[in-house]
Amino acid sequence: MLPNHFCFYLALSFLLIHEMDAVRCKEWRIFPLLSLLDEKIGYQIFMFTHIPLFSLLLWVLMGQDNPAYWIQGLNVFFIIHLIVHLLYLRHPKNEFKDWMSWLWIIGAAVFGGIDIFLMP
Repeated sequence: MLPNHFCFYLALSFLLIHEMDAVRCKEWRIFPLLSLLDEKIGYQIFMFTHIPLFSLLLWVLMGQDNPAYWIQGLNVFFIIHLIVHLLYLRHPKNEFKDWMSWLWIIGAAVFGGIDIFLMP
C-alpha cells in the first residue's frame, strides 16, 4: 500500500525539479514585474524569494499535525501552475521549450490532480 498522499509528494518533487529548471530557463524574465528589472537583479530576487517560499512549504508540511488543507491547496496550485505556463507559452523570453521542462510542469499537475481524486 502507498503512503498517504504519495501522488502529492511525487507532484511536489516534480515542482521542485521544475524550480531547478526554472533557474536554467531564466524564468524571472517572463514574470510580469521581474521581467522589467535588470537580468542580475531579477535573478537575485527570483532566487531569494524561494527561501521563504520553500521554508513555508516545509513548515506547513512537516510542522502541522494535519496538513491536508495545505496539500489540497498545493495540488490545485500545481494544476493552475500548468495553466499559467500554457498561457505564457508564446512569451518571447520563455525558454521552457524542451520535453524535460514540460515533463516537470505537467508531471506536477498530473500527480497533483491524481492526489485530489485520491484524497479521502
